[in-house]
Amino acid sequence: MAQLWGGRFTGSINELAWNFNASISFDQRFLEVDVRGSKAHATMLAKQGIISEQEKEDIIKGLDSIFSDVKDGKLVITDKYEDIHSFLEANLIERIGDAGKKVHTGRSRNDQVALDMRLYARDEVEQMAALLQDLLKTISQIMKDNLGTYMPGFTHLQKAQPVTLAHHFGAYFEMFKRDLLRMKDIYNRMNYCPLGAGALAGTTYPLDREYTAQLLDFYGPTLNSMDSVSDRDYLIEYMSALSTIMMHLSRLSEEIIIWNSNEYRFVEIDDAYSTGSSIMPQKKNPDIAELVRGKTGRVYGDLMSLLTTMKGIPLAYNKDMQEDKEAAFDAMDTVKNCVTLFTDMLSTLKFNKDNMEKSAMRGFTNATDAADYLVVKGMPFRDAHSVIGRLVLYCIDKNCAIDELPLSELKTFSELFDEDIFDAISLKTCVEKRLTVGAPSSDAMKQVLAAGDDFLSSFKLK
Repeated sequence: MAQLWGGRFTGSINELAWNFNASISFDQRFLEVDVRGSKAHATMLAKQGIISEQEKEDIIKGLDSIFSDVKDGKLVITDKYEDIHSFLEANLIERIGDAGKKVHTGRSRNDQVALDMRLYARDEVEQMAALLQDLLKTISQIMKDNLGTYMPGFTHLQKAQPVTLAHHFGAYFEMFKRDLLRMKDIYNRMNYCPLGAGALAGTTYPLDREYTAQLLDFYGPTLNSMDSVSDRDYLIEYMSALSTIMMHLSRLSEEIIIWNSNEYRFVEIDDAYSTGSSIMPQKKNPDIAELVRGKTGRVYGDLMSLLTTMKGIPLAYNKDMQEDKEAAFDAMDTVKNCVTLFTDMLSTLKFNKDNMEKSAMRGFTNATDAADYLVVKGMPFRDAHSVIGRLVLYCIDKNCAIDELPLSELKTFSELFDEDIFDAISLKTCVEKRLTVGAPSSDAMKQVLAAGDDFLSSFKLK
């Protein structure tokens, strides 16, 4: 058992307690960021004259060799070590001798692990921002390809008014755009360096925390040493944002699942993102969409786990906070996989445009426009609403759409109906006359698409 704290103890720790306490099984993914942070710390120590330049060079060379050997499989991280920090330090001392014992000068495992998690989470935010940009580009292309693809818009899962597929996907573009902007907000708030905070009260060594922060591309050092080692707000904020991303993915998954059903037949999912049934040969199941929908609850659970862990912890560091890692890693891995797969699935979707248009026509989605037609002709809106309601009931009985009735039958409901009614309630007219910002007409949508392109081309995380 390799540990960093044996001097105070005369007895050995219980083996079960050791295993319960150890984090090497999951925090070994901190290897790269721990090396990065230790190299920056050694560089700062040398600048401040706390260690020599030669000692710094030996430390950096030793850390690089350990990292390289682990990556090449020459050195294996085992449960002999309590955590990734003890693994690195023990191996560093073995390779370079006494200089390796100086790498921890002016540093505690508390600020070391706080740094590692912040560096790791920052890298994850950058990766997620890139994945969201890819998703947004895919959605934008679907929108551009479907400005004239008419479909029913829904409220309460009931057909409401006609829209276009471009407009429908535009709603998800806005959702994921907000998700991307949240990455920027989170990055800006998290990008401060806790290294140098020590265990909780700083250190008497003349550390240059601003220089360390600069070396690690932080905006600056954190400003309270107790908060530095006990803060996981940035992680909770990121996991909350991940939960929101999953909620958005789940909503779109639900729609794709519905649209893929035999009753709708709006989309066909590529074989690469579907599976069949072991007993029913006709089945083509939307498994990826269903799994994304299912994994949403898993990510919510990860967030709630960390929130619950942090809710009763007094200042400053407590061992409870070791529980942040597995939940955070699980959420990060899950959402990255979901966004990547979902983007690929969307890019291969085939849309049954005829079925969408027929569904809009048969769903009386132009009923509101028919009422508006009568209002323009001089009828009070409430009376027009009643007339069209009766007309819809009549069409349901006849199993037809409003615009499939001859003018003579329409006139039995109101003499205000004339030949121009058919153009007024066509799907194209219903959509294209809605010209306000954010509406589904092609002119309004082209403005939105241009704004989306500008957003994606100019977006910078930092």
